Parts: sequence; C-alpha cells; structure tokens
Amino acid sequence: MPRPASILVSLSPIEIHDFLPAPLAEEIESLSDQVVHVNPCTLDQSAWLQLLATTNPQVIVCCWRTLPLPSELPSNLRYVCYLAGSIKKLVTREQIEAGLLVSNWGDSISRTIAECALLHTLSGLRGTTAWTLAMHQNGAWKTDKTRTASLFNRKVGIRGFGRIAHELITLLRPFDCEISVLAPDVNAEIAAQNDIHVARDLEHLFSHNDVVIELAPLIDATRRTIQEEHLRLLRPGGVFVNVGRGATVDEDALLRVAREGQIRVGLDVYSEEPLPSHSGFRGLTNVMLTPHLAGPTTDKRPDAGAYGLANLQAYVADQPLVGRISPEVYDRST
Repeated sequence: MPRPASILVSLSPIEIHDFLPAPLAEEIESLSDQVVHVNPCTLDQSAWLQLLATTNPQVIVCCWRTLPLPSELPSNLRYVCYLAGSIKKLVTREQIEAGLLVSNWGDSISRTIAECALLHTLSGLRGTTAWTLAMHQNGAWKTDKTRTASLFNRKVGIRGFGRIAHELITLLRPFDCEISVLAPDVNAEIAAQNDIHVARDLEHLFSHNDVVIELAPLIDATRRTIQEEHLRLLRPGGVFVNVGRGATVDEDALLRVAREGQIRVGLDVYSEEPLPSHSGFRGLTNVMLTPHLAGPTTDKRPDAGAYGLANLQAYVADQPLVGRISPEVYDRST
C-alpha cells in the first residue's frame, strides 16, 4: 500500500502529551507527506464537517475529544485509528460494515485495569477506606475486636473472560487463589487449560467465592443482571468489585446491600458518570470509590499510543491491524 495521501491527527494538546510523547508523535509524521493537525476542542460540529471535506484524509488519528464522523464519510477515508476505547460515539456499525477500518487501544490497557481490580480487592479485604477515614478524622486505632482479611488462599470469582480477566488471573496467581470464571466462552476444556474453575451461573459465582469481580461488557445480555439476590449470596466480609461497567449491576440493590455493612464494595464504574455528588455510595466506609480511572493510568497512556502507532505502521505496510473493530466486536462493545 502506498503512503497515505493525508493523515488527519485530531487530538487535543493534552491527548498528544499523554498518548503520543516523543518520539511517537514524530513517527506519525514520517508516515505521510501530508499530516494535518487539529485541536478538536476548538471545533464545533459544523467546523469539523468542513475540515473533513477540505482535508479529505485517508487516515484519521483521534481520541476522546474528537467529534462523531458524519454518516457520509470523506471519499478518501479508509482507516480510523482511535487511541482510546469505545468507538460507538465516533463511528457507526454500518460504516464498519461498509469497509471502514477502525482500531482502538485494544489490549494495551488491560493490565492496568486488572491492577485496579486487584487494588479494590485488597482494599476491600483490609478495610482501607474505613481505616483511612477513621484514622485521619477520628484518631482511630485498632482494638482487640478488629478483624482483617488476606487475599492469600481466597476463592475469587470473575465474570468475564476477556484480556482484562486474563491479566487479572496472572496477578492473582502469587496469592494462591482458587479462581472461578463465569463467561459464555468458558467451558471445562478452557478452564483446565487456564487452571480455573467454571462458574455455572451468577448464583454459583456469588455463593462459592469470597471475592467477586465484575468484568463483563455492557450489552443487552448483561445489563442490570447482577441483582440483590446475587449480592446477598456473598458471605459477611465478602468483597464485590466492579471495574467493568456500572450498568451491569442493579445499583439500587447494590446500595441497599452495601448500606447494611456486611460486605465490602469497590467501584470504579457507575451507571451515571460522573458519580452524582448526592450518590448514596458516597460516605459509606465499606465502599471504596475511584472515578473511572482503572486504565490506562496517565503514565501508561503511551502504551495505547504505541499500540495505535504500530497499527498505523501496519496499515502503511499493508499488514493486518491488531485489535481491529469488526461488526461483531462493535456489537460486544460498550
């Protein structure tokens, strides 16, 4: 494939700084004789459409701040290299079906999300939210009645078996955990290959584990499927962690159960984001909250940039893209 006639880089200054530090940005410049840069924060939809018509790029490199593409794409556009995650607000399934190449950050951020799941798990077992608040605000200290828990030799259940789950299983190995997984693609053979157990259903996942970690994608089949009846199957002191998508859980039910204080909860994702200031989860000392920052951490965003650059180089070399968004992947995406 010849060098792209034109590459449009639609990234804000902070996106360039975080995702494409030197020499990544300079390497994009070497891929085409015509690389056009625009700060999407300076454009409204009308100006964005005009820019697309004027530049008629073959490739667009973009991220969170880029506005949606029009239904009628520029005639030269062949590839959208998205440096972030969900592309559903940017392109349509029909455009991908019609042949538009699209990639996102793929598996490049999986390990940092898994790391955050581990953080929430350890925090829940140790009760760090409660102790942090009590020691800072009330001069608290442990007593003879204080009880804590370790992750070593715990039973851990995971819903979902994508790349994040694989990375999390690797992180859990040193703790000698017994791991079970609930996912449509996990059968006895796959479980044996990965040294895990198969969870039959949500009831089995919650009733047989000390920790349950939600990693399922948000699709119609998973929306609000974790209900109060499942959460109540966790034994006292059990931990529920969600770093997947907030809306896979009945959050009203989760709040009711969390308020009783028998289980501990770690949340990085919510049905409504940002989490409203009046949310009932705020102030619960048995709930650890983080503001949807599981991955990539700021210092690891260059991993996603390097992943995107590798795909751009593959495109120029007429090689297959890694993590290409097919219509089927589009359907499974949040």
